[in-house]
Amino acid sequence: MSSYAVYSQTAFVLHTRKYRETSLLVDVFTCDYGVITLVAKGVRKKNSKWAGILQCFQPLELSFSGRSELKTLTGATLLSNGVTLTGMKLYCGFYLNELLNCFLHKQDAHPEVFEDYRQCLVQLATASSVESVLRIFELTLLEKLGYGLQLENDSVTERPIDPDKHYEYVREIGPVQTAGQGFSGKTLIALRKKTLSDELVRKEAKQLMRQLIDFHLQGRELKSRVLMSQFIRQQSVVTR
Repeated sequence: MSSYAVYSQTAFVLHTRKYRETSLLVDVFTCDYGVITLVAKGVRKKNSKWAGILQCFQPLELSFSGRSELKTLTGATLLSNGVTLTGMKLYCGFYLNELLNCFLHKQDAHPEVFEDYRQCLVQLATASSVESVLRIFELTLLEKLGYGLQLENDSVTERPIDPDKHYEYVREIGPVQTAGQGFSGKTLIALRKKTLSDELVRKEAKQLMRQLIDFHLQGRELKSRVLMSQFIRQQSVVTR
């Protein structure tokens, strides 16, 4: 980022953490500058003009300045009310944010991913199946970052994926037919078409995408996954 000051940049907050006595460090995803970290000075004071604005899932217009990688927030305006995520959908939103923080390099612009994220939040808020929304976002994110899946053909025989066959997904080359183990061709085709309407397909798609994402995370644990698992366990106890 060459300029000293940036004005009126559309952004979403990904994560915040306390900084010194009254400030916050804020990871934001901007349309033109990618993920950057800002110092929001004095924002934890009761009379801060930005108190309550720097929240996740709300579209913001931010201004910031600084020559180092760590910028200083100089302006923040709420563009609209954004989406309201509650329950499991809230933890899914945190998962999206953590994925972006892990996969995107700082100050590397990805305007298409930014738009995908914005649309995904809207879909997540209204979706009957959060699993479908998450899988399609994961798939699209990998595609946009150059890690897209080969889902057209068997990588050995070069025959089209058969919905009635089963395949192992070999990361370096793609699907390879097996004798009944692995992922169904139906699931691979559904992922390619990004239409995950079947419950079994969604289950297998989750297994495959986790396998691939975990490889790229290189052993890094996602805190949002832990929170989602805890929430699911709590809900099962309540409903017993």
